[in-house]
Amino acid sequence: MDRVPPDRLRDLEDALGETIRGKDEVVRLSLVCLLARGHLLIEDVPGVGKTTLASALARGVNCGFHRLQCTSDMLPSDIIGVTIYSPQATEFEFKPGPVFTNFLLADEINRATPKTQSALLEAMNEHQVTVDARTYPLEAPFMVIATQNPAEHHGTYPLPESQLDRFLMKLEIGYPDRASERAILRGTARAASGGRQVLETSELMRLQRQVELVAIDDALADYILAIVERTRRHDGLTLGVSPRGAQALFRATQALALVQGREYALPDDVKRLVVPVFAHRVTVNSRGALGRSTDTAKRIIQEILTLVEVPL
Repeated sequence: MDRVPPDRLRDLEDALGETIRGKDEVVRLSLVCLLARGHLLIEDVPGVGKTTLASALARGVNCGFHRLQCTSDMLPSDIIGVTIYSPQATEFEFKPGPVFTNFLLADEINRATPKTQSALLEAMNEHQVTVDARTYPLEAPFMVIATQNPAEHHGTYPLPESQLDRFLMKLEIGYPDRASERAILRGTARAASGGRQVLETSELMRLQRQVELVAIDDALADYILAIVERTRRHDGLTLGVSPRGAQALFRATQALALVQGREYALPDDVKRLVVPVFAHRVTVNSRGALGRSTDTAKRIIQEILTLVEVPL
């Protein structure tokens, strides 16, 4: 396989960093999610760059992009499309919805009703949609980037566990530091352009295939499984990590190693990824919750990390 040079990945990371100032870790993990063929959920308060990050990621790899503003009156057909009768052809024709793209930004996904949210499940898991008993494949690469406001905001519908489990990673951007925010103020016009193109679509797909070749030792795979098993037995959690979640951490670990210029994974890669990959997949026992359940989930997973022996 013709490999993409490592400096191409660094160029893409730099281009994203020009748009999202002062958030190097968020930019890197977003890139990891893309290379691992995963979907990304970004939760934070309005105005910190959630939508900007999504559009910059799509622009950086020269792929198709659709932005979907979710509202409470949106229907599933507004996402996947609808079959209508054509008098000219004297037959029913399928009119594809915005999901037929490479990057779908579902902005404020938790403002859509559960029925509408569920319209994305098949697309995210199987890269296809079914309408009126007919199945339509989605073009590769395909990535859903969903943003949501924190659950305590009014007018939102929490995502069910089955849908959260289909997001490889959940990130929070947070407010920028003073220096970065000053740069944002002085570079508003440049930031509003949405980033610059770095990779071609063919290069992205080759990079995604390269991720699968990154070596993970059996001891490291067992380390991942030991962490997963602990989440299923922890007293503070009523729902542990699923097999899909274990696969997600495995793929993300391979992708992070590639982003860092290695052809093999390390235990530190797993430690760095376990919270963004696992925290949204577990359900906190209400008796042990302190403050926001998201913060409690992160604390418990960090605790689990200290209990599992790290392979040498």
